[in-house]
Amino acid sequence: MVDSIKMMKDVKIEFRKPMYPINSELMDYLEKNNRLTNIRFYYDDLMRFSDYMPVYDKDGNDTLWLNVYYPEFEHAEIEANLNKIYTLLHSDGDVEVLPFLTVDSIHFCTFGNSKPFRIRVRNILNDNYTNFYIKKADASRIYGLELEEILSPNRINFLLYKDTLIEEHILGIPGDVFIEHHLEQCKPQEKAQIAKEFVKFNERCLIGLLGDMRSYNYVIIPTHDFDQVVYRIRPIDFDQQCYEGNLKIYLPQYFKENEKMVEMVYDKLKPNSIEQYRKEVRSGIAKRASTDNRLHELINIMKHDIISKPENVERLKAGLLKLTYNSRFKKCETMGEILETGLSFVIKNYRSSNVR
Repeated sequence: MVDSIKMMKDVKIEFRKPMYPINSELMDYLEKNNRLTNIRFYYDDLMRFSDYMPVYDKDGNDTLWLNVYYPEFEHAEIEANLNKIYTLLHSDGDVEVLPFLTVDSIHFCTFGNSKPFRIRVRNILNDNYTNFYIKKADASRIYGLELEEILSPNRINFLLYKDTLIEEHILGIPGDVFIEHHLEQCKPQEKAQIAKEFVKFNERCLIGLLGDMRSYNYVIIPTHDFDQVVYRIRPIDFDQQCYEGNLKIYLPQYFKENEKMVEMVYDKLKPNSIEQYRKEVRSGIAKRASTDNRLHELINIMKHDIISKPENVERLKAGLLKLTYNSRFKKCETMGEILETGLSFVIKNYRSSNVR
């Protein structure tokens, strides 16, 4: 949808996005798709910590996470509930493993909208551990998680209990860490492959209207395949789904934190290759959007939900109209309608250009 990958003046998000409630229609959708749980544990239960200590990385830098502690009489109950949540996420609630689980740490993040808790659960039989997150539920984030599941090649695992969201940890190297510590060590062919993935990631974010993909909001996943390492890029923060009015917020290429990635695209890829990879993304999304029945139901709910400000809706549809020359954006009144129009535009162009 964009003509080329380029880095321009850094875009900024000026105001914190408000939390939007989950309406009854979205709750029904989540129940139908097995996203709800009956475990009686709330985000606010974790807010009752009595002490904390800052968490530093191996270089002594403040991570903006706090290691939190609870009174002894509350800790046992909290740990038992967190272990149950772990089994719900990973083994459909199998209680037989509970005696072998222990909570190693509970970290609270003071940065970002959702202020998440990161839970580390360890299996004492083999010392393997797994992280998951507990956050305040927000309709924007729920839509983002579901759209990632439907439109991308990635699978998303999360559960909801009333206003408490439980998210599985997405494995990978945080983008900012990878860019600073690993990128320069990559071989030329690996850099070309990462550049390709960034082009595809950039296109997916725009089509799905997932915003604020600064380098710390996605991970890079290296996978060894015979004699090479293959890289993928996945978003890990879905707070800015269909909210901002500035079109550039939905394009990772415009954030200064991604400048090295954009420069690498210029250095390693030719314009016709960039266009080819963008077409591959549109093709994949068009196929998934045309065959997954969940998408139609989800967008119908979004179309009648308020997940942004009216002025953001007006600005975004004007930006997409200017970009695509698709006059149907003029009639959009909600973010759900904008997303539906954009996906219809992608599907229509995919079908018209596909010779059978």
